[in-house]
Amino acid sequence: MRKPVSPVVGQRCLLIAALSLASFGLLTSCTEPPPKGAAVEHAQPTQSFAQWRDGFRAQALAAGISPQTFDQAFEGIEPDDSVVTADRSQPEFTRPVWQYLESAVSPARVRNGQDRLLQNAEVLQRIDTAYGVDREAVVAIWGMESNFGQQMGSKNVIRSLATLAYEGRRPDFGRDQLIAALRIIQHGDVPAGNMIGSWAGAMGQTQFIPTTYNQYAVDFDGDGRRDIWGSSPDALASTANYLKTSGWQRGQSWGFEVRLPPGFDYSQADMDIRKPMSEWLRQGIKVAGGNLPSDPQANVSLLLPAGYRGPAFLVTDNFRAILKYNNSTSYALAVGLLADSFKGGGKLVANWPEEDIPLSRSERIELQQLLVQRGYQPGTADGIIGANTRKAIRAFQQSIGSPADGYPTPFLLELLRQKS
Repeated sequence: MRKPVSPVVGQRCLLIAALSLASFGLLTSCTEPPPKGAAVEHAQPTQSFAQWRDGFRAQALAAGISPQTFDQAFEGIEPDDSVVTADRSQPEFTRPVWQYLESAVSPARVRNGQDRLLQNAEVLQRIDTAYGVDREAVVAIWGMESNFGQQMGSKNVIRSLATLAYEGRRPDFGRDQLIAALRIIQHGDVPAGNMIGSWAGAMGQTQFIPTTYNQYAVDFDGDGRRDIWGSSPDALASTANYLKTSGWQRGQSWGFEVRLPPGFDYSQADMDIRKPMSEWLRQGIKVAGGNLPSDPQANVSLLLPAGYRGPAFLVTDNFRAILKYNNSTSYALAVGLLADSFKGGGKLVANWPEEDIPLSRSERIELQQLLVQRGYQPGTADGIIGANTRKAIRAFQQSIGSPADGYPTPFLLELLRQKS
């Protein structure tokens, strides 16, 4: 499901990638405290906050924000130092996917999700009818984003976004989100004082950034407001609307665990490679868990989130829709497995390579730099193992006759060091 990503979807993915600064699909929650790590060098503002605010006020009014809306929203607003600290920090270490899943798909979260499914059965049935998105997937995202509405963040969103626009690493992004937030207030959906969220501006039970809210939030309870903070029907329907618009296919699984045959070409484990299910089966892939797609010609991709020694998955367009909600492989996998767990599934057959030691951020940067030195193109050496870096890793692995799974390990880094 790789339709062209809309600007708003791209903005949400950019927020996750640039502000969370996670690697290889591992993201910290928007409601977690800022990660401890190396501070990012950043130039200090050249004007006072009051001067910046006055200049931004003119921009906001030119964009259609009324003076009353702006002045009420900015009353008493000053920069938040904790937002600056979070924005400029980069974690040195990240959890491997199996540790992420252990907490994301915990027994307590599964039980809580099953309870929410029962408690909200009537509204979830109406959402299913309206949007065609599995209720288990909607509730799984609800649990992942805000612990079923219990942890939405406690930051004043206007203050957080004003801080990011004034002295954040990406002021243009902050300004765009701030104007979008002011539009939400002006529309009457939420008073400025009740607009709470994360330090990065993700809001409510869905953790939407303001531009995403303006495009996808819906008033499902009919009270005239798109209230993703206090209305579970609005929050759940907004999530379903986002997934539907992102390509969710009614009645299709997100994916399923598979077993790969001996001698399999692991370089095919690439989200850019999509083949009909029937083609993968002809290559000797066997289903290890879950159900096959109802359409054997449905295009699916092979995913190896922990390399060739870990579990393997064939994933559908619905997995890609989850990725558009949060551009993290681990997050999308957690949502899928959590949704399956609500129905009594979600157990994996293969074991994770728990003896593997994740690379630190500095080691990931070194790996990218070494790949460049050897003529590969991993992209910017930023410590984020994205699609370009994985392609470069596969190419190097193929050159030395190693399984080309695109997975970074300490052993791979040592091989690159020796061959430099």
